[in-house]
Amino acid sequence: MKVIFNQDVRGQGKKGEMKEVSIGYARNYLIPRGLASEATTDAINAFKLKEKAKAAQAAREKAEAEDNAKKLEGVQVMIRAKAGSGGKLFGAVTSEAISKALKEQFDIDIEKNKIVQSEPIKTFGSFTVKAKLGYEVNGTINVLVVEG
Repeated sequence: MKVIFNQDVRGQGKKGEMKEVSIGYARNYLIPRGLASEATTDAINAFKLKEKAKAAQAAREKAEAEDNAKKLEGVQVMIRAKAGSGGKLFGAVTSEAISKALKEQFDIDIEKNKIVQSEPIKTFGSFTVKAKLGYEVNGTINVLVVEG
């Protein structure tokens, strides 16, 4: 019997996958527990529509990531920070601060968890920070930390 999995089932299938399983296993275990539903014609058509929608959404997100990478090429984000007498910053410039500055200065929306810092920025100067924008698209952010 063909079923479409509603949830991941260890050793059988992942959510959204359509697979052939034994009739008894489907009727006695998977379907009553809501782990899968029978693959009727209507369910298969709905499944295919969902797959097309997922593919279209992925294409949009990848195009957006590539667009953000192009926007980042000619941009230098200025972040103002306070420092002590030795030129060391109080705290560090975080990925959240970089994300907010990008949004405010250039209207580029990149989530803080997509900004990857090899080490925290703790001094004044110019730095390059990587951004993993998704779908194997990477960008570089030029950050200028000045006294403020």
